[in-house]
Amino acid sequence: MSLVLHVTRTDNRQNAFYFSLHRSAACPGGGIIRQCDFSSVYMPTGVMIIASRRLLSVTCMTRLGAVAAAVLLLVTCTSKAPKSLVTASKPPVTQKSAKNQQPVRGVWITTVSRLDWPPVGSIIASSPESRISQQKLALIAKLDNLQRLGINTIFFQVKPDGTALWDSHILPWSDMLTGKIGENPGYDPLQFMLDEAHKRGMKVHAWFNPYRVSVNTKPATIAELNHTLTQVPASVFVLHRNWIRTASDRFVLDPGIPEVRDWITSIVAEVVQNYPIDGVQFDDYFYTETPGSTLNDNQTYQRYGQGYASKADWRRHNTQQLIAQVSQTIKKLNPQVEFGVSPAGVWRNRSHDPAGSDTRGAAAYDESYADTRSWVQQGLLDYIAPQLYWPFARDAARYDVLAKWWADVVKPTHTRLYIGVALYKVGEPSKNEPDWIVDGGVPELKKQIDLNETTPGIQGTILFRENNLNQPQTQQAVQYLQQRWGS
Repeated sequence: MSLVLHVTRTDNRQNAFYFSLHRSAACPGGGIIRQCDFSSVYMPTGVMIIASRRLLSVTCMTRLGAVAAAVLLLVTCTSKAPKSLVTASKPPVTQKSAKNQQPVRGVWITTVSRLDWPPVGSIIASSPESRISQQKLALIAKLDNLQRLGINTIFFQVKPDGTALWDSHILPWSDMLTGKIGENPGYDPLQFMLDEAHKRGMKVHAWFNPYRVSVNTKPATIAELNHTLTQVPASVFVLHRNWIRTASDRFVLDPGIPEVRDWITSIVAEVVQNYPIDGVQFDDYFYTETPGSTLNDNQTYQRYGQGYASKADWRRHNTQQLIAQVSQTIKKLNPQVEFGVSPAGVWRNRSHDPAGSDTRGAAAYDESYADTRSWVQQGLLDYIAPQLYWPFARDAARYDVLAKWWADVVKPTHTRLYIGVALYKVGEPSKNEPDWIVDGGVPELKKQIDLNETTPGIQGTILFRENNLNQPQTQQAVQYLQQRWGS
């Protein structure tokens, strides 16, 4: 067996470098060499090294010394679970600053399945130049419209699955841009978004789906993921097949594997180090399961779950470890970059926990194994943006009940609270939520924003999602937002 280290790029300005490691072995029955393992990792010196087998903290090391150390560590494989490298001994304390006093008026721009951007038709453009032009012009038009509407913060989905919408040395390019995983789109969408948004005075938060690898498990998807084996970087699906599980009929990463958490952290670090983003946001996809497609992590639990009272407690520990690692890493790299999570709106129901809300909804604590209230209390987040996608009259999960509950949670902390609002429901008929179609949904939307802007502790509203602003059924609500927020 042989190990070959390749420095793929150095960045003197950022005092960082990238490396890839190939582990090759002779195939049985012949002298053919095949690739067995590959890691491509971003390493800002002074922060951390993330490797496929072992971890090392780097403090004021030269690039050459760090590479040598990485090689030595990677040569020695072990089954022993590595200790978390970047979990803080004390939780980081988030600070309020003057720059955050302006209320957030935000919108999510979703790229998974091209729901908001890029335009579906751009993928079949007559030439790469035409595709690039269509995508850029569409984004410019959206930002112009959002600026007129008074939106000041964009939450841009840069990692919809196991691919990237930035020039990554860890993840392959997203097929959302060209139709093929790993195909260079000819420009950097994240940098383009930052340039265009910042010139309009808008902030940009890079939105990551941490664990999702694909949106389905179809044979065609598997074939396309396997095809990336010859690319650099290749998909995690082929590089670390032992990390991959199936849940909700999707390929996902197993949150219980320590190397998975470190790998995700290195992805966030790459973006924070190389782009002038204003924030990082994780969505609500942690342990995401459906009754017919649960995540089989029994072996992972047997290996790493000793000492926990239950598998559920162990799972919650895993998600908290990720949040802690990412939080501390961001603060080491750039303390000005905000870190937030947008979880499901219900933490726990009062029927299960006296500290919970007076609701009867699916709870993040029990369903996604995300103890979001604890993350706030421990100071791991600069902000939290719970998705309160119900009207005032929805008895099982009243908007006002949940908004006030979350305001009470953040009150003794430094964590800011932004509320996610269900723009996608406005104007849509619903037997259980008829208020969304009364007068075009304007009265309901007005009540929600009024509450957000008058309740102490709530510092912003985020609309889900951008393309719903362009639908016929939302136009009365859009006119209202223009009058209320627009210039």
